[in-house]
Amino acid sequence: MKPEIRKIVTRSALFFGILAVSVAGMQLATWRNQQNAPDTIPASAAQSPVIVLDAGHGGIDGGCSSADGVPEKGINLNILLNLRGLLEISGFEVQVTRDTDRSIHDAGIEGIANQKSSDMDNRLEILNAPQNAVCISIHQNQFTDPQYSGAQMFYAPTNPQSEALAQSLQTQFRTMLQPQNEREIKCCGKELFLCWFCEHPMVMAECGFLSNPEEAALLSDPDYQHQVALTLYAGLTDWLSQQQVV
Repeated sequence: MKPEIRKIVTRSALFFGILAVSVAGMQLATWRNQQNAPDTIPASAAQSPVIVLDAGHGGIDGGCSSADGVPEKGINLNILLNLRGLLEISGFEVQVTRDTDRSIHDAGIEGIANQKSSDMDNRLEILNAPQNAVCISIHQNQFTDPQYSGAQMFYAPTNPQSEALAQSLQTQFRTMLQPQNEREIKCCGKELFLCWFCEHPMVMAECGFLSNPEEAALLSDPDYQHQVALTLYAGLTDWLSQQQVV
């Protein structure tokens, strides 16, 4: 990406970041008013959902990578850490599957395939552990044709609330960050293990394509990663504001 274009994109991201904070803050305030909630959401309140965040891949499993060799695992983690901070400032209780570059497979497991299987089982256990939770798994996409770009949300039909959550997140990406994004949310099958077997509302958020050089450059930028986190935050709080009971 040319330096002058990158400056414009970064400035745009910062502008929309400020806008996202304002919009998300108003959405959260609306939800609090509707629920007669206090200014901060008590983590112990039974009606307050635990937000469980998953940064896809980690450790030896780098996930997909850009043409420059940047793996998605670190991008996923950086977005998660930004999103966790936003949610915690807003008073939500947040749990994560990982907050460092690691696999969470059981100790003593040998072989990459066995470690991956153990890692996925442990992630699912963390997602399902809370009684009342909303779950987002953060990933990046890849395709053989580098022209494709844009975020896309995946959900499973196993939880009736997941589709609306996916739509809220997708709408915010189109509105706040990727105005040219015409992608539709997509219903998945058992191939997306965490989505299918999660007991709570759950979305896998593919935030962009690392196979697209321009989008890969953006996704590797800390400012843009923060903007992605703000967009996820706005979509989540918008969805929460529409729930009768949260």
